[in-house]
Amino acid sequence: MILEMKVPSPGESITEVEIAEWLVEDGDYVEKDQAIAEVDSDKATLELPAEESGIITLKAEVGDAVAVGEVVCLIDTSAEKPEGDAAPAKKEEKEEAPKEAAPKPETPKKESYATGTASPAAKKILSEKGIPASDVQGTGRDGRVTKEDALNAKPSMGSPAGGRRGESRSKLSMLRRKVAERLVSVKNETAMLTTFNEVDMTPIFELRKQYKEEFKTKHGVGLGFMSFFTLACVRALEMYPAVNSMIDGKEMISYDFCDISIAVSGPKGLMVPVIRNAENLSFRGVEAEVKRLAIRAREGEITVDEMTGGTFTITNGGVFGSMLSTPIINPPQSAILGMHNIVERPIVRDGAIAIAPIMYVALSYDHRIIDGKESVGFLVAVKEALENPEELLMNNNVKNALEL
Repeated sequence: MILEMKVPSPGESITEVEIAEWLVEDGDYVEKDQAIAEVDSDKATLELPAEESGIITLKAEVGDAVAVGEVVCLIDTSAEKPEGDAAPAKKEEKEEAPKEAAPKPETPKKESYATGTASPAAKKILSEKGIPASDVQGTGRDGRVTKEDALNAKPSMGSPAGGRRGESRSKLSMLRRKVAERLVSVKNETAMLTTFNEVDMTPIFELRKQYKEEFKTKHGVGLGFMSFFTLACVRALEMYPAVNSMIDGKEMISYDFCDISIAVSGPKGLMVPVIRNAENLSFRGVEAEVKRLAIRAREGEITVDEMTGGTFTITNGGVFGSMLSTPIINPPQSAILGMHNIVERPIVRDGAIAIAPIMYVALSYDHRIIDGKESVGFLVAVKEALENPEELLMNNNVKNALEL
């Protein structure tokens, strides 16, 4: 029996996928549920499992855009599994190798110089000047470059002499193309502004230094910065609900829950998995969920559902060394918080100069529904929580908050 394998729907609103890579070859024997291909949608890279066991015949090539429901391969389910799990041997086509034609005797030609051929003396001079002989118009016999031509030759301004000048082209993945389209649409369709502030990370450094080993031993995950930032954002979103809203036509939708999207770098580009109901999570819960989602994204196992429906995004350019940036809103959300690297800087503390680990933070927001007062107030609330986490995020009970 020949089974037609069709592209399943990877999620709502997705109408086509792109074949990113075939994991099997035409004529291979595949097992049921074996991953046979990786496909890119406009939101994620997904694996395509074999629906039955049998010999596979591929019907699409890498790079092809295939509509949901279209046949991508055939599986002959009546074929027997080859012994030793070896792929079935392909029939060899017996073709006689074409006999090499005897070389034709060369007709002696009169010696002549090609245009751009240089005399030994000219070659030396041109080499010292870094000028290719082919760039010089020779005045000698048959266009030969003479010593005088080499002495008079001047390098062409703007034309590099030597060095690599190659280039390569590769097709953008469907995910990358969709991200590009969305980012351009955000710039064109929203009234995006960015407000900045700085955070003294000393209190968080001290808490992590004191409790990170105990935290990791008990919970199996590290006590990172993301839990502090996520919970600080949850607190600020509850204080400024307009930041936790989005526009739908002529209406504004506000949410009473905080689904925090976390931007992570994956093998196919930027991915934004979502921490659901972050307002109900503890430090341990946030760190465990961040670790789980980051691993799934980097291993290409993240699903469309895990990347859909966030109400607010946090992105951390600091892991790549970014000092300051203006993050672009993740549509249809209305705001995004950008974290950056932590650098020791001089600050004024209690009237005196002190050195402290400082992070610049940025909030990009859609000014159509978020006013300056709310955006600035939100970022100040985040700053306050990060600079006083014991009181504002831990209710003055660190061990209880960290579940130690």
